[in-house]
Amino acid sequence: MQVFNRQVSARGLTVFGFETILISGSLLVAAHVHGSLDDAVGALWKIVLITAVCELCFYYNDLYDLTIVHSKTELVIRILQAAGAAAIVLAVVSVLMPSLVIGGGIFLTSLCLLLVAVPLWRLAFDGLTRDSHLKEHVLIVGTGPLARTVAQHILAQHDFGYRIVGFIDDGPPNELAADPLVLGRAADLPRLIPRHHVDRIVVSLTDRRGKLPITELLQAKLSGVRVEDAATTYERITGKILTDGIKPSWLIFSDGFRASRATRFVKRAIDLVLALVGLAIATPLMLLTAIAVRLESEGPVVYRQERVGEKARVFTLCKFRSMRADAEHGTPVWAKDKDDRVTRVGRFIRLTRLDELPQLWNVLRGDMSFVGPRPERPFFVEQLAAAIPFYMERHAVKPGLTGWAQVKYRYGSSIEDAMEKLRYDLYYIKHLSIVFDLTIVIDTVKVILSGKGAK
Repeated sequence: MQVFNRQVSARGLTVFGFETILISGSLLVAAHVHGSLDDAVGALWKIVLITAVCELCFYYNDLYDLTIVHSKTELVIRILQAAGAAAIVLAVVSVLMPSLVIGGGIFLTSLCLLLVAVPLWRLAFDGLTRDSHLKEHVLIVGTGPLARTVAQHILAQHDFGYRIVGFIDDGPPNELAADPLVLGRAADLPRLIPRHHVDRIVVSLTDRRGKLPITELLQAKLSGVRVEDAATTYERITGKILTDGIKPSWLIFSDGFRASRATRFVKRAIDLVLALVGLAIATPLMLLTAIAVRLESEGPVVYRQERVGEKARVFTLCKFRSMRADAEHGTPVWAKDKDDRVTRVGRFIRLTRLDELPQLWNVLRGDMSFVGPRPERPFFVEQLAAAIPFYMERHAVKPGLTGWAQVKYRYGSSIEDAMEKLRYDLYYIKHLSIVFDLTIVIDTVKVILSGKGAK
């Protein structure tokens, strides 16, 4: 669940909100038991801090991604991991800032309360949400590949309470698919909606010309049924744009894709401040990295490479060299899994993202932003633009040190990977906001700590 951007489910928000109450409530009860509520203001700040740390540890253990965590065993393991991580973080914080110490007795009591309350709440919530009466009944208009793709994603997720009741056949008039989930044809919609208590209709027709049941869908919408196209459903569930089969008109008329001047101005101001602060803080680390790169292998410490940026403008990207100096001759090639061109130091700095630190200079210059689609090389951009529809649209914003595609998908090394990452990049461009950028930065820390996505 992404708490702060538009990929939010009512279930995820309910879990997050109630567990915030549980954590802070456990701390209040523990403080009351140990008689430590004399300084109400001081206690309040400590409770806010501890609650935030616990929520962050829960988030980093994927406890708010209900699709990942839906088995009881997985739930218990992740809660214990999150509680342990929170205890370690709070112990470090208490050493650095003794004024924030709440006392061992209060912490242990609140921890015991949490380890009982949170699993019980989750089990009760899971049992409640499994009730089919509390799920939205979804009817899909269409039986083609697009309809099946959307149906698979609906069935695979647990964040949104959707239950597919069936499909409407869009085949030839004299044929009806021999599938028990195919309930009928478009003309049967007025009869099927009340029978199956349909709450939402998803229109998944690849070709709508002459096939879209306008009269039936309009009647359904006026009767209170939500009607939306497959691309909208897919976007909400997956956090990416369905590029297969969509037309430019969908991008033009859909909400989003229009970051205001104010948003862009604030985003640039934040980039400048963070780049200056980052360079000041990271200078000793960059010096150590440069020494390590130079000692291991001959060649330039900083690697410069042309990349395509905003409005398809080519700029020079800087990063610490992580491969041998003779790693590439002639035609550029994709990076591979366990690439033998990567040095030992290079593998470490890629895993920890230290190789990206010189790009703070690119951010300062205005070539890049902290958050945005990752910039690609001109050679690959030419290939990908010819093979993938809407690929050049990712250059509508500045490229970033990190991005939505980077935290949601693995390292790309093929046209198929580039196509999948484009879906995430377009979603980011559509929903671009300062708060969305913040969630991506938080997710980036999670990715770095887990060691995912590096090659």
